[in-house]
This record gives sequence, structure tokens and C-alpha cells, in this order.
Amino acid sequence: MLKIWGRNTSSNVQKVMWAIGELGLAHERIDVGGPFGKNKEPGYLAMNPNGLVPTLEEDDGFILWESNTIVRYLAAKHGPGKLEPGDLQGRASAQKWMDWQLSVANPAITPVFWGLIRTPPEKRDLQAIDAAKAASTAAMKMMDDQLTRTRFIAGDQFSYGDIPIGPFAYRYFRLVTNHSSLPHVERWYAEMKARPAFKQHVLDVPFV
Repeated sequence: MLKIWGRNTSSNVQKVMWAIGELGLAHERIDVGGPFGKNKEPGYLAMNPNGLVPTLEEDDGFILWESNTIVRYLAAKHGPGKLEPGDLQGRASAQKWMDWQLSVANPAITPVFWGLIRTPPEKRDLQAIDAAKAASTAAMKMMDDQLTRTRFIAGDQFSYGDIPIGPFAYRYFRLVTNHSSLPHVERWYAEMKARPAFKQHVLDVPFV
């Protein structure tokens, strides 16, 4: 059976679990990282030398890490035309936004999350948090502009391009409460929240 190593509160694990939910794949998830530890143990490092989560393990011994890569792999193997766009340009557009999540959106929201959720109030750097909120809002405005042209992030069909951005949007709307109007992102996010796999693997997971 397909195994996913990683705690369900990790946004990177949530991407993979959301994709698994969309594809309806039988799987086993094993708690690793955060309060569960084990990610620096030799056995885990032999699979994933980064010591991060998630890691995918298949029955034939195939191992894969990097969350967005795992999402693309599962979509190509189990869901061509469902999560993976059927045409080359559609795939490239979706993958562009997946890379954007890693290079722009995630670095913007991470200091907000760590500053407000993982740091005691007396130790918070409010100036850094405010700067990160502004960067996150700038990223959201880029999304909002894109979503004036397409229903989903990479076109008019839901795809793996939307999946990495979902946990980012969830953290944004939980943590950046005073933001400018983002009508197209809010319309898109309402569609994400209506998807059962997003609800199960993102919305219903403790926000810690």
C-alpha cells in the first residue's frame, strides 16, 4: 500500500494528502516530524536525506520526496486528465503556479505563521510579521489578477496547480484578517472549501 510519511499538520503533507483524497487512493499515513520526531533518525534519513516531510514510499520500494513533485507524480500515475492537465501548455501553466507557491507564496506566509502560531506573544517580532503579511497580500493580489481570467489557477478545470496554493490560502485567511479586497481569490477559495478532500486534509486538521 502507498505510504506517506509525515504529520498531518504540515502544510506540505496536506498538499499530498489532498491530492490522494482527490484521486481516491488507498494509503497509509505515518506520523513523522514535529512532535512525533523520527525525521532525523537514520532509517528516515535513508529515505529522505533532507529530514523533512512528506516522503512517499511505494510497494516496490520507490521513494520520492518534495511535496509538489509527489503531487505531480501521483497525478501523472493515477489521474491523467483529472489532476494533471491533458495538454502540454496546461501542465506547464499548472506547474508554473506550483513553483510560484514555493518561491513566492510560501516564503511570504511562513514568517506570519511562525510568528503568530509558533512563537509566544512576548517573543514575537511584530515588525517582521507585518512585513510578511504585506508580502503575503502582494502574493494574493497576483493570484487575484490571474483568477480574473480563469476559474481555477491554471485554467477552467481544477488541477494540481491549485493544490499547493490551497494550504497557503488557508493560512492567509486565518492569519491576515485585515487585507484588501480579493474577490476572485475569495471566489476560488470558496470552491476549494467545498471540495471534500480539502476539508478533510486541510480545514479539519488542527491549526498548529
